[in-house]
Amino acid sequence: MNILITGGTGLIGSAFINKYQHKYHFDILSRQPVDLGCYFEDKSNLSWLTDLKQLKDVNKYDAVINLAGEPIVNKRWNLEQKRAICQSRWKITSTLSKLINDSSTPPNAFISGSAIGYYGRQGSEKIDESFDDFYPEFSHKICKVWEEKASLAQEKTRVCIMRTGIVLDKDQGALKKMLPAYKFGLGGRLSHGNQYMSWIHIDDMVAAIEFLLTQSSCQGHYNLTAPVPVTNREFSKTLASTLRRPNIATMPAFALRLLLGEMSDLLLFGQRVIPKNLLEQDFKFTYPELNIALVNLLNK
Repeated sequence: MNILITGGTGLIGSAFINKYQHKYHFDILSRQPVDLGCYFEDKSNLSWLTDLKQLKDVNKYDAVINLAGEPIVNKRWNLEQKRAICQSRWKITSTLSKLINDSSTPPNAFISGSAIGYYGRQGSEKIDESFDDFYPEFSHKICKVWEEKASLAQEKTRVCIMRTGIVLDKDQGALKKMLPAYKFGLGGRLSHGNQYMSWIHIDDMVAAIEFLLTQSSCQGHYNLTAPVPVTNREFSKTLASTLRRPNIATMPAFALRLLLGEMSDLLLFGQRVIPKNLLEQDFKFTYPELNIALVNLLNK
């Protein structure tokens, strides 16, 4: 299978390529060429693109996987950063949909990213893909337009949109940022800790993408989260226990707001998201519960 992938050097993209590079051939889109050896264990089945303008269509690809986007939590949100977060997703997704629609023999699948931020802040109610009572905040706006631009290709190919939760990997992402504080015994809940965290182990994330890629019956929206979301309080307790460290600290809401501004809402509010569509199509999670996921990641 010949795959065009954007965001191939990010947390999810690099993990996917490293797992399946001996099974599939990848053309990796990146704005700047880099040393592939920094990201991938083997470069034998990989090629590089620096601009989608190099392509008039995507006839030669069996699938397109779209994971590109400016990281949401790397910088404080101001108008310029919000614009970068949106345009880095919307523009490339729109271009990919156009390339697919302009192809005479389009790819068999378009797997495109989104996030559970689509639902906006929610309480403790269980949310699956049919939920439509969205909270109209910035994270919803990002994902709504992002998904709409991916859906433009659905007349020409099978489109799967991935609403991804917090991806747990010890070497990159949210968990890596949490570990130093917890290892020094300074970990603990954020505010009251009752907000839900919908997470997924990186191995299940990668396996789910291939499931959507290869199962022709898969189409539409999919929550890429583990079946058992937990509160922030539960997450903190489980992480501290796995590391054999205390769990006594608390980060007050006002302190988070001072540090992060509007972006703190991502940590102070949450969603209790269930991957109903994946489960109904018999996808099997290797790490459905947080304790076994953290033991795998941290106690290898």
